[in-house]
Amino acid sequence: MSLPAAVLFDLDDTLFAHRAAVAAGIRTHLDDVGIVPGDPDAALADWNRLEELHYHRYLSGELAFEQQRRARARDFAAAHGVELADDAAGAWFTAYFERYREAWHLHDDAVPCLAALRSARPDIRLGLITNGDLAFQQRKVAQVGLDRLVDLVVASGAVGIVKPDARIFHHACELLGVAPADAAYVGDRLRTDAIGAAAAGLTGIWLNRTGAAADPDDAAEAAALGVLELHALDGLVGALEG
Repeated sequence: MSLPAAVLFDLDDTLFAHRAAVAAGIRTHLDDVGIVPGDPDAALADWNRLEELHYHRYLSGELAFEQQRRARARDFAAAHGVELADDAAGAWFTAYFERYREAWHLHDDAVPCLAALRSARPDIRLGLITNGDLAFQQRKVAQVGLDRLVDLVVASGAVGIVKPDARIFHHACELLGVAPADAAYVGDRLRTDAIGAAAAGLTGIWLNRTGAAADPDDAAEAAALGVLELHALDGLVGALEG
Protein backbone atom coordinates (compact mmCIF):
# COMPACT_ATOMS: atom_id res chain seq x y z
CA MET A 1 0.00 0.00 0.00
CA SER A 2 1.08 3.59 -0.58
CA LEU A 3 0.31 6.52 1.65
CA PRO A 4 -3.07 8.20 1.09
CA ALA A 5 -3.25 11.59 -0.57
CA ALA A 6 -4.31 13.21 2.72
CA VAL A 7 -3.97 12.49 6.41
CA LEU A 8 -6.18 14.40 8.81
CA PHE A 9 -5.83 14.54 12.59
CA ASP A 10 -7.86 15.35 15.64
CA LEU A 11 -6.20 18.11 17.68
CA ASP A 12 -6.68 17.65 21.43
CA ASP A 13 -4.88 14.64 22.89
CA THR A 14 -3.86 13.49 19.42
CA LEU A 15 -1.27 16.08 18.36
CA PHE A 16 -1.82 18.63 21.15
CA ALA A 17 -1.21 17.48 24.76
CA HIS A 18 -4.50 18.81 26.10
CA ARG A 19 -4.90 16.65 29.19
CA ALA A 20 -1.36 17.34 30.37
CA ALA A 21 -1.89 21.08 29.95
CA VAL A 22 -5.24 20.89 31.79
CA ALA A 23 -3.63 19.09 34.71
CA ALA A 24 -0.79 21.60 34.98
CA GLY A 25 -3.15 24.54 34.55
CA ILE A 26 -5.78 23.60 37.12
CA ARG A 27 -3.21 22.63 39.76
CA THR A 28 -1.41 25.95 39.42
CA HIS A 29 -4.69 27.86 39.36
CA LEU A 30 -5.93 26.19 42.54
CA ASP A 31 -2.71 27.27 44.25
CA ASP A 32 -3.32 30.81 42.98
CA VAL A 33 -6.87 31.01 44.35
CA GLY A 34 -6.11 29.21 47.60
CA ILE A 35 -8.19 26.09 47.07
CA VAL A 36 -6.45 23.09 48.63
CA PRO A 37 -8.29 19.91 47.62
CA GLY A 38 -8.17 17.02 50.03
CA ASP A 39 -7.43 14.66 47.15
CA PRO A 40 -5.66 16.46 44.25
CA ASP A 41 -6.13 13.52 41.88
CA ALA A 42 -9.85 13.41 42.60
CA ALA A 43 -10.09 17.16 42.05
CA LEU A 44 -8.39 16.83 38.67
CA ALA A 45 -10.72 13.96 37.74
CA ASP A 46 -13.72 16.12 38.67
CA TRP A 47 -12.42 19.05 36.57
CA ASN A 48 -11.99 16.67 33.62
CA ARG A 49 -15.50 15.31 34.18
CA LEU A 50 -16.99 18.79 34.16
CA GLU A 51 -15.12 19.62 30.97
CA GLU A 52 -16.62 16.57 29.25
CA LEU A 53 -20.09 17.35 30.57
CA HIS A 54 -20.29 21.03 29.71
CA TYR A 55 -18.20 20.96 26.54
CA HIS A 56 -20.57 18.40 25.07
CA ARG A 57 -23.45 20.66 26.08
CA TYR A 58 -21.74 23.32 23.95
CA LEU A 59 -21.24 20.90 21.04
CA SER A 60 -24.92 19.94 21.17
CA GLY A 61 -25.94 23.60 21.02
CA GLU A 62 -27.34 23.70 24.56
CA LEU A 63 -24.73 26.22 25.78
CA ALA A 64 -22.71 28.93 24.07
CA PHE A 65 -18.93 28.58 24.17
CA GLU A 66 -18.48 31.09 27.01
CA GLN A 67 -21.42 29.63 28.94
CA GLN A 68 -19.86 26.17 29.08
CA ARG A 69 -16.67 27.70 30.48
CA ARG A 70 -18.57 29.49 33.23
CA ALA A 71 -20.58 26.36 34.05
CA ARG A 72 -17.37 24.37 34.51
CA ALA A 73 -15.91 27.00 36.85
CA ARG A 74 -19.13 27.44 38.82
CA ASP A 75 -19.71 23.71 39.38
CA PHE A 76 -16.10 23.00 40.32
CA ALA A 77 -15.83 25.93 42.74
CA ALA A 78 -19.14 25.00 44.38
CA ALA A 79 -17.81 21.52 45.08
CA HIS A 80 -15.01 23.21 47.04
CA GLY A 81 -17.25 25.56 49.01
CA VAL A 82 -16.95 28.62 46.77
CA GLU A 83 -20.10 30.12 45.25
CA LEU A 84 -19.51 32.07 42.03
CA ALA A 85 -21.96 34.42 40.34
CA ASP A 86 -21.95 34.40 36.54
CA ASP A 87 -19.36 37.14 35.98
CA ALA A 88 -17.18 35.80 38.77
CA ALA A 89 -17.30 32.35 37.18
CA GLY A 90 -16.12 33.91 33.92
CA ALA A 91 -13.22 35.62 35.69
CA TRP A 92 -12.35 32.40 37.53
CA PHE A 93 -12.19 30.47 34.27
CA THR A 94 -10.18 33.22 32.56
CA ALA A 95 -7.57 33.04 35.31
CA TYR A 96 -7.43 29.25 35.00
CA PHE A 97 -7.20 29.52 31.23
CA GLU A 98 -4.04 31.61 31.42
CA ARG A 99 -2.40 28.89 33.50
CA TYR A 100 -3.65 26.26 31.05
CA ARG A 101 -2.30 28.28 28.13
CA GLU A 102 1.14 28.53 29.75
CA ALA A 103 1.30 24.72 29.63
CA TRP A 104 0.34 24.28 25.96
CA HIS A 105 2.60 21.91 24.06
CA LEU A 106 2.51 19.16 21.45
CA HIS A 107 2.99 15.49 22.14
CA ASP A 108 6.61 14.54 21.54
CA ASP A 109 5.71 12.35 18.56
CA ALA A 110 3.55 14.96 16.77
CA VAL A 111 6.12 16.93 14.75
CA PRO A 112 8.23 13.85 13.85
CA CYS A 113 5.07 12.13 12.60
CA LEU A 114 4.08 15.03 10.35
CA ALA A 115 7.66 15.27 9.06
CA ALA A 116 7.74 11.53 8.35
CA LEU A 117 4.50 11.74 6.36
CA ARG A 118 5.83 14.60 4.23
CA SER A 119 9.12 12.79 3.72
CA ALA A 120 7.39 9.59 2.63
CA ARG A 121 5.02 11.44 0.28
CA PRO A 122 6.04 15.06 -0.50
CA ASP A 123 2.69 15.93 -2.07
CA ILE A 124 0.64 14.69 0.90
CA ARG A 125 -2.01 17.00 2.31
CA LEU A 126 -2.21 17.33 6.09
CA GLY A 127 -5.05 18.81 8.09
CA LEU A 128 -6.99 19.00 11.34
CA ILE A 129 -10.64 18.33 12.11
CA THR A 130 -11.57 19.40 15.63
CA ASN A 131 -14.79 19.66 17.58
CA GLY A 132 -14.65 23.17 18.97
CA ASP A 133 -14.63 26.91 18.43
CA LEU A 134 -12.51 27.83 15.41
CA ALA A 135 -10.87 30.95 16.86
CA PHE A 136 -9.95 29.14 20.08
CA GLN A 137 -8.54 26.11 18.29
CA GLN A 138 -6.62 28.28 15.82
CA ARG A 139 -5.04 30.12 18.76
CA LYS A 140 -3.74 26.82 20.11
CA VAL A 141 -2.58 25.68 16.68
CA ALA A 142 -0.63 28.90 16.17
CA GLN A 143 0.98 28.96 19.62
CA VAL A 144 2.41 25.45 19.28
CA GLY A 145 3.50 25.96 15.66
CA LEU A 146 1.08 23.58 13.97
CA ASP A 147 -0.12 26.33 11.64
CA ARG A 148 3.17 26.00 9.75
CA LEU A 149 2.86 22.22 9.47
CA VAL A 150 -0.70 21.59 8.27
CA ASP A 151 -2.65 22.74 5.23
CA LEU A 152 -6.11 22.99 6.76
CA VAL A 153 -7.98 23.46 10.05
CA VAL A 154 -11.67 22.54 10.13
CA ALA A 155 -13.57 23.25 13.36
CA SER A 156 -17.12 22.17 14.13
CA GLY A 157 -17.95 25.61 15.52
CA ALA A 158 -17.40 27.16 12.09
CA VAL A 159 -19.16 24.56 9.95
CA GLY A 160 -22.03 23.66 12.29
CA ILE A 161 -21.32 19.92 12.14
CA VAL A 162 -19.62 17.88 14.86
CA LYS A 163 -17.73 14.61 14.67
CA PRO A 164 -18.66 11.80 14.19
CA ASP A 165 -21.09 13.16 11.57
CA ALA A 166 -19.76 12.03 8.18
CA ARG A 167 -20.35 15.46 6.69
CA ILE A 168 -17.51 17.12 8.57
CA PHE A 169 -15.04 14.52 7.28
CA HIS A 170 -16.38 14.91 3.74
CA HIS A 171 -16.16 18.70 4.05
CA ALA A 172 -12.48 18.54 4.99
CA CYS A 173 -11.72 16.14 2.14
CA GLU A 174 -13.50 18.41 -0.32
CA LEU A 175 -11.46 21.41 0.86
CA LEU A 176 -8.26 19.41 0.34
CA GLY A 177 -9.39 18.15 -3.05
CA VAL A 178 -9.21 14.46 -2.17
CA ALA A 179 -11.74 11.64 -2.13
CA PRO A 180 -12.57 10.18 1.31
CA ALA A 181 -11.26 6.81 0.12
CA ASP A 182 -7.85 8.42 -0.43
CA ALA A 183 -7.69 9.99 3.04
CA ALA A 184 -7.01 8.81 6.59
CA TYR A 185 -8.07 10.29 9.91
CA VAL A 186 -6.28 9.85 13.24
CA GLY A 187 -7.84 10.60 16.61
CA ASP A 188 -7.75 9.59 20.25
CA ARG A 189 -11.49 8.83 20.57
CA LEU A 190 -12.54 5.53 19.08
CA ARG A 191 -16.15 6.35 18.23
CA THR A 192 -15.97 10.10 17.63
CA ASP A 193 -12.77 9.97 15.61
CA ALA A 194 -11.83 6.57 14.22
CA ILE A 195 -15.25 4.96 13.77
CA GLY A 196 -16.73 8.25 12.57
CA ALA A 197 -14.02 8.64 9.94
CA ALA A 198 -14.21 5.02 8.81
CA ALA A 199 -18.00 5.20 8.48
CA ALA A 200 -17.48 8.29 6.29
CA GLY A 201 -15.23 6.31 3.94
CA LEU A 202 -11.80 7.34 5.23
CA THR A 203 -9.24 5.06 6.82
CA GLY A 204 -10.00 5.44 10.52
CA ILE A 205 -7.14 5.22 12.99
CA TRP A 206 -7.60 5.10 16.75
CA LEU A 207 -4.64 6.60 18.61
CA ASN A 208 -4.99 4.74 21.90
CA ARG A 209 -2.09 6.27 23.81
CA THR A 210 -3.16 4.85 27.17
CA GLY A 211 -3.96 1.30 26.05
CA ALA A 212 -7.60 1.72 27.10
CA ALA A 213 -10.01 -1.16 26.56
CA ALA A 214 -12.66 -0.39 23.99
CA ASP A 215 -16.36 -0.83 24.64
CA PRO A 216 -17.24 -4.23 23.13
CA ASP A 217 -19.84 -2.77 20.76
CA ASP A 218 -17.40 -0.08 19.61
CA ALA A 219 -14.67 -2.68 19.17
CA ALA A 220 -16.92 -4.85 17.00
CA GLU A 221 -17.95 -1.90 14.84
CA ALA A 222 -14.35 -0.73 14.52
CA ALA A 223 -13.26 -4.18 13.40
CA ALA A 224 -16.04 -4.35 10.82
CA LEU A 225 -15.00 -0.95 9.43
CA GLY A 226 -11.30 -1.83 9.33
CA VAL A 227 -10.22 0.72 11.94
CA LEU A 228 -6.52 0.60 12.74
CA GLU A 229 -5.19 1.02 16.29
CA LEU A 230 -1.93 2.68 17.26
CA HIS A 231 -0.40 3.50 20.63
CA ALA A 232 1.91 6.24 19.35
CA LEU A 233 2.21 8.35 16.22
CA ASP A 234 5.63 6.99 15.31
CA GLY A 235 3.89 3.93 13.89
CA LEU A 236 1.55 5.85 11.59
CA VAL A 237 3.53 5.77 8.33
CA GLY A 238 4.14 2.05 8.67
CA ALA A 239 0.49 1.36 9.45
CA LEU A 240 -0.72 3.34 6.45
CA GLU A 241 1.76 1.63 4.17
CA GLY A 242 0.39 -1.70 5.29
